[in-house]
Amino acid sequence: MRRTVVEVTDAAPLGTSQSPTPPAPTTLGELRAAGAPPKPVKAEIRDNLLARLAAGQPSLPGIVGFEDTVVPEVERALIAGHDLVLLGERGQGKTRLIRTLVGLLDEWTPVLVGSELNEHPLQPISVWAHRQIAEHGDATPVGWLHRSERFGEKLATPDTSVGDLIGDVDPIKVAEGRTLGDPETVHYGLVPRTNRGIFSVNELPDLAERIQVALLNVLEERDIQIRGYRVRLPLDLLLVASANPEDYTNRGRIITPLKDRFGAEVRTHYPIELADEVRLLHQEAQTGWLTGNGLDAPLVPEHLVEIVARFTRLVRESSHVDQRSGVSARFAIAGLETVAASAVRRAAVAGETRPVARVVDLPSIVPASRGKVEFADAGSDPDDDRDLEVLEHLLRQATAQTFRARCGGLDLTGLQEHFTGGDTVESGDLVPAAALLGQLGTIPHLAQLLGRLGVPEGEQSAEQAAAAVEFALEGLWLTRRLAKDTDGSRTVYGA
Repeated sequence: MRRTVVEVTDAAPLGTSQSPTPPAPTTLGELRAAGAPPKPVKAEIRDNLLARLAAGQPSLPGIVGFEDTVVPEVERALIAGHDLVLLGERGQGKTRLIRTLVGLLDEWTPVLVGSELNEHPLQPISVWAHRQIAEHGDATPVGWLHRSERFGEKLATPDTSVGDLIGDVDPIKVAEGRTLGDPETVHYGLVPRTNRGIFSVNELPDLAERIQVALLNVLEERDIQIRGYRVRLPLDLLLVASANPEDYTNRGRIITPLKDRFGAEVRTHYPIELADEVRLLHQEAQTGWLTGNGLDAPLVPEHLVEIVARFTRLVRESSHVDQRSGVSARFAIAGLETVAASAVRRAAVAGETRPVARVVDLPSIVPASRGKVEFADAGSDPDDDRDLEVLEHLLRQATAQTFRARCGGLDLTGLQEHFTGGDTVESGDLVPAAALLGQLGTIPHLAQLLGRLGVPEGEQSAEQAAAAVEFALEGLWLTRRLAKDTDGSRTVYGA
């Protein structure tokens, strides 16, 4: 199905603004009179990238944790005009980075109306385009293509064919009376249809080696070959691929001639700093949609976000986890969303006006995220709960680390003294904030505790106070200053 080239999509690419209307020229004559010469895709990207760098703007907005490592390498590759491969474990943001490159294209570019190859009116490359211009001359209609329409991608799978990527003979066109020698009987694949744009091949090693051969001409000679046709289409595009190191060396491989034709190989990584992990969670986790984006949206306090981030990093470093597989950023994102969902469930059942996540919501992460981790002893009994025990232990460790970082040196003796007479405090995933606070009465140094956890003075509420107090109780238990008994969804401190 052919798209309308002057249509604008609802959402602009990441980090870009979107003009509501395309430029004025609508015919070949008007475009020629405007005096704007054709510019290759890589020149567009280079010029726009250098303009951003000179203005002090981020070159790849929304990319977290790569500012000092991956981004400079990608910038150098783009300035050099290189096609590139992003190599890294799952969930490191490779696809996100590739899609962000679209924002470096010019916002609008002229194309011949009806062209399947997005041909520039001043540089036609197909037989069809030359015939159109010969027939209509300066009256040849010109359309404008937005940069959001100049990106194509293909997930490499074993069943991907050369026809999918490059093209093949279209039997319907042959049945309409055209001869097999006519180049217009060709049905173009995804690569030529992304001409004058950016094309991405995700998980390139999973592409069969005989299919990878079809990309050799695209990368070096910048043209395509289709069966026995003498068709030379000088394509203009940036080709970017992603690959997983495990696939790169074991399950599949990138053939040597193809690797040689990529100008740059860039290694990605998981966030190095804890602060970057937290930033990524804030950017990617969708917690507002659980109840809408209004005032009743769930609130996940900063200390819980930090616990989820630390938990993810501990899982990545654990000797029980298969390090070759990695632990995706989606593990942390899904975990934070699960914590928010648990808070929303409690608010709905207990009648709370504002869902605020608490420590008691954290255990819901473990069963929900178990399938996102490849353990080192993957061949063991599937009914064995040792995997869950490992995750539960790491979650407690992450909570203890956060408690020490946030509450180290804070005087909590007043809270401990509440339990000296044998009193207990019951909590659980369905115990509302008011009921939890009612068991404690006046809480000494509560304002200081809330301040340590980053709650502004004017925004303190009963739900946030309950979240802070429960975190303090959990920390006292983890540091062996308080007893705790857990029975299903019921938790009793001081038992």
